[in-house]
Amino acid sequence: MPRSRRKEGSILFGQGRIYVFLSLFIVAGALLCYNKFYLAKNESEVKKVINPAQEKPKIVMETTLGTIRLELYPEQAPETVANFLRYVESGFYNGTIFHRVIPAFMIQGGGFTPGMQRKQTFPPINNEAANGLLNERGTIAMARTSEINSATSQFFINLVDNPHLNHRNKSAAGYGYCVFGRVTEGMDVVDRIAMVPTGQVGPFADVPREEIVILAVVKEP
Repeated sequence: MPRSRRKEGSILFGQGRIYVFLSLFIVAGALLCYNKFYLAKNESEVKKVINPAQEKPKIVMETTLGTIRLELYPEQAPETVANFLRYVESGFYNGTIFHRVIPAFMIQGGGFTPGMQRKQTFPPINNEAANGLLNERGTIAMARTSEINSATSQFFINLVDNPHLNHRNKSAAGYGYCVFGRVTEGMDVVDRIAMVPTGQVGPFADVPREEIVILAVVKEP
């Protein structure tokens, strides 16, 4: 009898191992399928933002002083371009202002509405300033704080070549500001914005005394 029981137990133990292996196999298969589904879904979401057929997405920015046209460089700055297009396609920039204007330097916008009301943004992105693109006149780059990876929605357009903003090294002081596109039409509008009188508004300096509103920003089909 004891021997018989041992044989039965051995059989059950063997079956148990089979069940465990089968369960692990099923779980692994499910995880693999989920991972493939997730990656496909994520790739689909990215394609909604960046159309691979359009090498350099074209942007039209309507302001109260005229129209600015941009082309973006997803090959050099994929995360930054995807981030910018996310704001564009959500309508985030519509109704914001150029809130910081410094002649012979740059004009900055994309973070405040009239009255210097700060807008809630998406999470910060990685700084792609080491992409080889330079802060030259007419380029558009991401504004940020002293933290390297702190850019969200705010951008600036360089009025002149600003080599001190380029990536030099991986330190906080030398990491630089990520260029992700260029003005293709409307630098005359950019230069007009640069000429407006500015002043202090609360803690903010270099604020245009007459608000320059970004009426709409859209991506060309």
